[in-house]
Amino acid sequence: MPTILRSGPYRFYFYSHEPNEPAHVHVDRDALSAKFWLDPVALARNLGFRPKELGRIEGLVNEHEGEFLEAWHAYFGQ
Repeated sequence: MPTILRSGPYRFYFYSHEPNEPAHVHVDRDALSAKFWLDPVALARNLGFRPKELGRIEGLVNEHEGEFLEAWHAYFGQ
């Protein structure tokens, strides 16, 4: 489970056993979790985040989309 970024209370990562899915990132805070597709950025799943916080997280995903995609392709290949 490579961690790509820690920002405030959030941990952004992907699972090493998901290479057959489109590029995406998981984000956790405490017991809450969400998954975002990266190209284009879109919410795939939300497990407990409230809409306002989810919006802030989506902003972080947009801000770091390039480095997330770079990390994904470096790990799984093109």
